[in-house]
Amino acid sequence: MIKLGVLISGTGSNLIAIQEAIERGELDASIELVISSRPNAKGLTRAHEHGLKTMALSKELYDLGAQAADEIIASQMMEAGVDFIVMAGYMRKVTQPILQGFPNRVINIHPALLPSFQGAHAIEEAWLKGVKVAGVSIHFANEVYDQGPIIAQRAFDVPEGVTLEELESLIHEVEHKLYPEVLQKLAEDRVRIMPDNTVRILD
Repeated sequence: MIKLGVLISGTGSNLIAIQEAIERGELDASIELVISSRPNAKGLTRAHEHGLKTMALSKELYDLGAQAADEIIASQMMEAGVDFIVMAGYMRKVTQPILQGFPNRVINIHPALLPSFQGAHAIEEAWLKGVKVAGVSIHFANEVYDQGPIIAQRAFDVPEGVTLEELESLIHEVEHKLYPEVLQKLAEDRVRIMPDNTVRILD
């Protein structure tokens, strides 16, 4: 079993998808701590409903700089004994205190097929481009935003005439299935970062 610390900023839908996979026995993990970058994030309420321990950081703390917040996050996650930090809709770039404290153990999900549509507005940008294929990427976070080693991707055909809201819903459906699957591979110790910075999944 692996112990997870989860970072959120919003609704926490991926957090709950992960927790529900744990509750169904599909993911051999536990969520030890949920930290939100926003005190009013809906995900905090949803975490409490599942009996998860939570912590919220203030805007004033982030105003002091990312490092100040990340030092607290890293310290709290270490104290909670987590094995991996899981970014689940966390809308801030993690910095050295977290990356050095948890080397190759910070996981992020991105609502596009990286390296395409990096950044915070990936779904809208893909929709405006009229992409025929969309998808989700899960990768190790590193110093460069959305450019860490990719663990898994899942693509799907975009229906003709889809609205932005419909595309967002389709992407979230994929996220909620793929994230627990990837975390289970980590729980089974089947994920390896190779010397060329690619990721291999062991059979």
